[in-house]
Amino acid sequence: MTMTAKWHGAEAKAKAKRGAARGVALWAEHVLEQSRRVVPVVEGTLRGSATASVDEGALRAAVSYDTVYACRQHEEMGYQHSAGKTAKYLENPLNESQRVGPQIVAREIKAAL
Repeated sequence: MTMTAKWHGAEAKAKAKRGAARGVALWAEHVLEQSRRVVPVVEGTLRGSATASVDEGALRAAVSYDTVYACRQHEEMGYQHSAGKTAKYLENPLNESQRVGPQIVAREIKAAL
């Protein structure tokens, strides 16, 4: 009995990387969405400056706010905010995503394969 096996390693690796990149992008979007829920300025420049970007080659993402006061608003624990709004509006959602984020990436890799 003769058996032949065909290796599709390079194709599987490329598909897995595409799935991982999609998962990282979805993880970043998840963090962005959660962050927008608690960002102190509900309407206006700060909330509108939020973006998520992905470097697919490096499988790395960034979520950011782009105003001159974004960093200060994020770090200043003494500021008063409306109910449900808070400082650390980016850090906390990122930390809270540490369980669900890898699950999102794994789901996308599995779907790609």
